[in-house]
Amino acid sequence: MDISIVISLLNEKESLPELISQIEKALEPRKFSYEVIMVNDGSTDGSWETIKELAKTRPYIKGISFRRNYGKSAALYCGFEAAQGDVVITMDADLQDNPNEIPELYDMIVKEGYDLVSGWKKKRYDSKLTKNIPSKIYNATARWVTGIKLHDMNCGLKAYRNVVVKNIEVYSEMHRYIPYLAKNAGFTKIGEKVVKHQARKFGKSKFGLERFVNGYLDLMSLWFLAKFGKKPMHFFGLIGSATFFAGFVITIWLIIEKLVCQAQGLKFRAVTEQPLFYIALVALLIGTQLFLTGFLAELVSRNSKERNNYNIGERF
Repeated sequence: MDISIVISLLNEKESLPELISQIEKALEPRKFSYEVIMVNDGSTDGSWETIKELAKTRPYIKGISFRRNYGKSAALYCGFEAAQGDVVITMDADLQDNPNEIPELYDMIVKEGYDLVSGWKKKRYDSKLTKNIPSKIYNATARWVTGIKLHDMNCGLKAYRNVVVKNIEVYSEMHRYIPYLAKNAGFTKIGEKVVKHQARKFGKSKFGLERFVNGYLDLMSLWFLAKFGKKPMHFFGLIGSATFFAGFVITIWLIIEKLVCQAQGLKFRAVTEQPLFYIALVALLIGTQLFLTGFLAELVSRNSKERNNYNIGERF
């Protein structure tokens, strides 16, 4: 099979018939063999019934329905598991992604050899205050942290080689950082394509401003796991040792200073009367706790079943 299209949706009943029609018109001229995997993420507006109705006359439509809302990452995870096409396309169900982009995305994967191609909605039809400006800040931060030079990392329209989606785990709200997950799994040929952004026809956006806060926290989590996931002692142990050493040096210096002043008959303050002494004690305690945290994290990591889980590209 050439293409698997994975669509995560929540309360998009009105958009689905037109979306399927657009996909058919976009793919039929190239005679692609394809499947459309529609993952219903706990919709309450009758979206699942619409999917089943559409599937009656279109055998290429496959449906997965959650009993409740789990989020886009969970929907993509299940869609990726079911995908059989050589190239996997993800897109949203709100008609803001244009299916006419799919053939070119397919060619970039198959003919140009990309592992992943992300869409770039260069011209957007969203509110500048609530979406465009925060999105630019978010993407600039993501580029700096991940080292992946994408203008729109969170664009829902993406194309992947099948092997990519089978070797990454999308969970929590990590769908925003699938290119980073792919990079960490060893798939480094990542590109982007300018795609047309269409205004939403029906319903309303399911994402609020809180996604930027959650997105930042998820990015920090991914960065930490990628860098120190298998060696936590290198992070906690280093910071803990440095903090403990700083507190130790300050404490010794205060004691020596007092002894020297006392021996020379000079005026001095008791060590316990100096604020710096208590700062040093706090540094000693924090340093010890961080070191022990790294030690315990290392024990957990060493006993994990996935400690030797590596992505192997080829064997012979």
